[in-house]
Amino acid sequence: MPKNRDAARANLESLYRIFTVPEAPDSTLGAVDQAITDDVAGFLQTHIVAIERSMEEIEASFSSFTIPEEPTYVSEYTEFVKDNLVAQSVHTAAPGFVGHMTSALPYFMLPLARLMTALNQNLVKVETSKAFTPMERQVLAMLHHLVYRLPDDFYPRWIHDSQHALGAFCSGGTIANVTALWVARNRLFAPEGDFRGITQVGLAGALKHRGADGIAVLVSERGHYSFGKAADLLGIGRDNLIKVQTDNSNRIDLKLLKDECRRLQDRNVIPLAIVGIAGTTETGNIDPLEALADFAREIGCHFHVDAAWGGPTLFSDRYRALLAGIERADSVTIDAHKQLYVPMGAGMVVFRDPTALSAIEHHANYILRHGSKDLGSHTLEGSRPGKSMLVHAGFSIIGRKGYELLIDMGIERAKHFADMIRNLPDFELTSEPELNILTYRYAPLKVQQAMENATPQKRAALNALLDQVCMLLQKIQREAGKTFVSRTRLRIARHGEELTVLRVVLANPLTTDEILEGVLREQCEIVQRPEIQALLHQLEELCDDPAAG
Repeated sequence: MPKNRDAARANLESLYRIFTVPEAPDSTLGAVDQAITDDVAGFLQTHIVAIERSMEEIEASFSSFTIPEEPTYVSEYTEFVKDNLVAQSVHTAAPGFVGHMTSALPYFMLPLARLMTALNQNLVKVETSKAFTPMERQVLAMLHHLVYRLPDDFYPRWIHDSQHALGAFCSGGTIANVTALWVARNRLFAPEGDFRGITQVGLAGALKHRGADGIAVLVSERGHYSFGKAADLLGIGRDNLIKVQTDNSNRIDLKLLKDECRRLQDRNVIPLAIVGIAGTTETGNIDPLEALADFAREIGCHFHVDAAWGGPTLFSDRYRALLAGIERADSVTIDAHKQLYVPMGAGMVVFRDPTALSAIEHHANYILRHGSKDLGSHTLEGSRPGKSMLVHAGFSIIGRKGYELLIDMGIERAKHFADMIRNLPDFELTSEPELNILTYRYAPLKVQQAMENATPQKRAALNALLDQVCMLLQKIQREAGKTFVSRTRLRIARHGEELTVLRVVLANPLTTDEILEGVLREQCEIVQRPEIQALLHQLEELCDDPAAG
């Protein structure tokens, strides 16, 4: 990263050029393809907001349940696609779309994705991916090095080892997290002596062998919903997915984590894994990874870090330290379709120990033979496209310094947006941005002041009305289609209860401070609408009512 920040900012102009290029026509399927390839932002801005339909009207275009008997012209189907898909899709690349973890794509991803589809390589087997298999292994090694920073002489031994893999490509963070816990489970119950391992005897037999009544995974209450799926699929049981409360900074509470582990011991339940979050989905906060690594080592369980969102922070010299301790994780999830700016869906999981994936190795005589370099032998999914090419392209074209610039600017923009919110007395910041995600809500200053000395009952009543205001505000802004923020419900420590808050994700390099000012300005205009003014009037009356406490 250049030391001169002005020089770094100047580099943004060249970086922006990979996200926007001049417009192109779109009359036929080939022209549509070319238009998207030439101009991602321009094409979508032209078409996605062209027609407004209700969900019922859109569903009507997809209500037939019979397969057409006769073939049709490609040109006719193209018109159907333009009118019913393109025109009605969500403009996730818009600079004012700051509500979810979806961003603008670098323009070069589109022709490469088309090439990937045309080649139609299947990464399950070398016979169907002669060049893509070694490329995928290289990309996994690059990511492994980014996370673990092991000596350079480590990688030649393992990168193309036919018996092992440094990680796995998946369709997203969900499968990556499932894979990590699958490996952890199978290693915990590995074959020994007369015990043939969990893969042969199943979970019940494995627990009987260990004399245990269950296994558990511990994660903060901010953990991704995929861990619930993993607990279900792996036979752990959702009751044994222990969601530990967070502190005032939305990070896992270490004391409560240790208390939960003691309770598991009392129930004769083995801690399978401790999960640290590096960039929580709702607030972007990072668990104390060093302390979690220490505790996982102390109790002898697998330590997994879900860095699906925050993992690319490792590109930044300035902010890498926020993820200190991630290099001690047994496994790490990173999503390429988030802050690596790759199209949906591409996730990855890497393992510190290159032999770890052997715990889930599987073979088939007709395809995944022993001794081959087939990556399908170490993945939950079988047939997979060559998404590693798109990640490789990002690493090569954007480079470490380019990703560093994107990460740094996103975090700085989030801090600036937080300042904008603080400067508006009728808004309340509900989570400080650690990365590039933050939450806030509309709460008139008079209401905020009334809450300071209100009884718990009155405070709950005020917050219930504010929840309605924020829900209505977010819905109206979404339907207007100019800008977009999402909403969620979070337990806010200083209020002592779960509240509805607005959520902003600032990863799109095309989002400017002016656009963010426009987001807040639009929200200030929306609260003047009669339906919201009625709720605000109720709030004011409640504030002034001495009988309400």
